[in-house]
Amino acid sequence: MEWTFLDTWIVVVGMLGAMSCALLGNYLVLRRMSMMGDAISHAVLPGLAIAFLVSGSRESLPMLIGAILIGVLTTFFIHGIDRLSGLDRGASMGVVFTTLFALGLILIRQAADHVDLDPGCVLYGAIELTPLDTYLWFDWEIPQAALTNGAMLLINLIFVLLFYKELKITSFDPALATTIGINANVMQYILMTLVAATTIAAFESVGSILVIAMLIVPGAAAHLLTDRLGLMLLISLVFAAVSALVGHIGAITIPKWFGFEDTSTAGMMAFMAGVLFGGVLLFAPRYGLISRLLHQLLLGIKIVRDDILGFLYRYQELASADAKPVQVSQVREALKAGFSVDLSLWDLARKNMVKRVEDRLTLTSNGAATGRNLIRSHRLWETYLCNKMGYCDADMHRHAHQLEHYTDTKLQTELDQITGNPKFDPHQRRIPEP
Repeated sequence: MEWTFLDTWIVVVGMLGAMSCALLGNYLVLRRMSMMGDAISHAVLPGLAIAFLVSGSRESLPMLIGAILIGVLTTFFIHGIDRLSGLDRGASMGVVFTTLFALGLILIRQAADHVDLDPGCVLYGAIELTPLDTYLWFDWEIPQAALTNGAMLLINLIFVLLFYKELKITSFDPALATTIGINANVMQYILMTLVAATTIAAFESVGSILVIAMLIVPGAAAHLLTDRLGLMLLISLVFAAVSALVGHIGAITIPKWFGFEDTSTAGMMAFMAGVLFGGVLLFAPRYGLISRLLHQLLLGIKIVRDDILGFLYRYQELASADAKPVQVSQVREALKAGFSVDLSLWDLARKNMVKRVEDRLTLTSNGAATGRNLIRSHRLWETYLCNKMGYCDADMHRHAHQLEHYTDTKLQTELDQITGNPKFDPHQRRIPEP
């Protein structure tokens, strides 16, 4: 891969555009308004086209004014339809943004006959050409798109820092914000106005079709990694920057593997953002699919392990002095499990809680203490459910069996006190001492 000075500027422009979108996108994700970003990014097209037709040029200021006006109107239209029609917000967004997007396409087609405008550039971006349109700043030739996206990122950053508390409260609890004097609607309209402005700033980099990826994907990925807003904002910025860098590298390298010259950098940036999100979705420590599956597996093994200890304790409790140790097959039959029993027995033997001789099992002193504690919790729960809740039917055992796995020493002590320090459970079985 041959890296040039132009490649560096392409990546810089992509990073700035992606980061400016991602910063505000976090609040769209938190407010469950991801489609609002999509709606605004498509609905601003009529504003662009009208600005082109009126001004006859592609100057940034007319474009920005037109886009902001349409972006604010889009927000009003969506809220108006949502309140007056009784439709859900998703339907309201769909009606507004598809109508305005279609109108924008018609107007852009008309504008293209009078203004030097490429509709494909508006839709798909032209980030590869941004280093050619430069601005001289202290003897430095800086791409105009870098200055535009950088300025938008700075404006968004200042807005987030100045109104961090207000944005946080209105995102999580608008009703609370209203009670303490923060106008949630005003904050939302300001946010939507900046989203519209950011969309225009990013048009030259990623186009209206792909800007939604940078608005939503980095924030969504960050939300899977943390529940802290400040850290979420930081992670989304890093995610957006990495997506831009990896996307451009992928655009100039991956197509050659298949015999092509190259592909759209903006498209590859959005695609790489999706790939990175897929990795987060799978491997996020708390909310990742694999992490949750692993957690469920470990929880299942823990429950089976507890059930084995409880079964062995009950067996020893009822068995006579000369009774033989319980067989593994009896445990499998009682728990109605196979592989999970073997895996749990291996773990119990490793922790010195169960001693296995051939196909028979006995509890060690550690295992007996743990089993005794489980049975104590189980019988205290049965006593509580029956004596205090009046729940004495056959399901009492099933519910107590579920609760015993999550009962710590403190809760067990409280159960003992609430039920009056009982010696026997409702089935007249002795409750083990602590």
